[in-house]
Order: sequence, then C-alpha cells, then structure tokens
Amino acid sequence: MLTGTIINALAVLAGSAAGLLLKWLAGHFSSRLPAGSAALGGRLQGIIMQGVALCVLYIGVSGSLKGQNTLIAILSIVIGAIIGELLDLDRRMHALGDWVQEKSSKLMKNGGSGPSVAEGFVTASLLFCVGAMAIVGALENGLTGNYDTLKAKSVLDGISSIVFASSLGIGVAFSAVGIFLYQGIISLAASFLQPFLGDAVIAEMTCVGSLLILALGLNMLGLTKIKVMNLVPAIFLPILLCMVM
Repeated sequence: MLTGTIINALAVLAGSAAGLLLKWLAGHFSSRLPAGSAALGGRLQGIIMQGVALCVLYIGVSGSLKGQNTLIAILSIVIGAIIGELLDLDRRMHALGDWVQEKSSKLMKNGGSGPSVAEGFVTASLLFCVGAMAIVGALENGLTGNYDTLKAKSVLDGISSIVFASSLGIGVAFSAVGIFLYQGIISLAASFLQPFLGDAVIAEMTCVGSLLILALGLNMLGLTKIKVMNLVPAIFLPILLCMVM
C-alpha cells in the first residue's frame, strides 16, 4: 500500500543527488562546458516533460475505463466541481503555499548569498505534495494497490528535483520525508477504508480519479488550464452515489 510512495520518495532523493552533482560539476568545469549546453539542457527537459505528460494521459485513459456506470462518473464530476468551486480549493491550496513560504522566510536567511536548506525543503515540498496527483495517486495505491499514477509522479518529481537541487541545494532532498509522510498517511487511510467499500465503489472512484489525471496531463501539455484541485471532491462522491444508484 506504500509502494508508490516509497518509489516517489526515492525518486526525489535520486534526483536531488543528481542535481547536487550537476551543481558541483558546473561549479568546477563551467569554463569547459561547450557553448549552448544550457539551452540544450532546457530543450531536453521540455521534451522529457512532454513525454511524461503523454504517459500521464495514458494512465488517465486506462483508469477511466474501469468505471462501470457512466452516470455516476458524470454526477460525481459535476457535483464535485460545484463543491470544489464553492470551497475554492485551488485558491486555498495556493494560499497555503504562500503562507508556508512567508512563515518560513526567516528560516531561509542563513547569512549567505545562496539559498538555505529551509528554502529548498519548503519549495520542493510544496511542489511535490500540494497537488491533485499526490492525492489521487495515494488514494489509488491505498484502495487498489495500483501505483501507476505515483510512478508517473515519481518521474516528474525526480526530474523536477534535479532542477531544484541544482539551484536550491540539499534542502530539496529533505522534501522526500514530507512526501513519504503526506502520501503515506493518505494511502494508509484509504487501505483501512477499502474493506468497507465494494468493488463497484472502488471502480467508480478509480474512474473519477483517472479523469482528474487526464486533466492534469492536458494541463502539463499546456492545452488546458483546468483547476484540478477544485475537482478533487468528485473522487469521494461515488461512495454516496453507489448507495442510491
């Protein structure tokens, strides 16, 4: 039930190590690097992220086909969108991130010119934990044992941690602890609920969650700007809807 979370945390640690190594190499061999190497690195990162986004779309499509009642999926998305929009979850999550950044700003002033451990930790933790993919993936892992979503997230987080660690330092590596605790708690809670949920309910929850993964993939490709966090309540609605339909 924690396999996906463990992989995710290890990916961040590996990416952070690679980023720190790149930072060290750049500092020692910057004068020997060929012209245009930075631009090439940016293009490689862009095409890799697009490729991962296509894989995220594939995971979303395959998971959405597991649903057995289209009406439940539609009602879940519609009602969930209304709830999420009224609560404005997307804005609240961004506000939470801004609040954490503000409160930790004093810790970030380490007396040097470079970023502090706290800055790397907070920035990376917010990126890796505050998002629908972390919630949907952890729920999927806890309810079904499947961790395809978290595997895709691990690739994304691993690539991102290389970039962040090369600029923000070792604090990025410590965000792996936050990922493990945050996603692990969600997965464990879902696994405890799983015996009380029927196969039909889990299938519909997987379907709705996969539709949100589809939205994330579209956002990653820059095709849409869907506020996926405002749709998160839809994941839990099949629990109620399956009782009356």
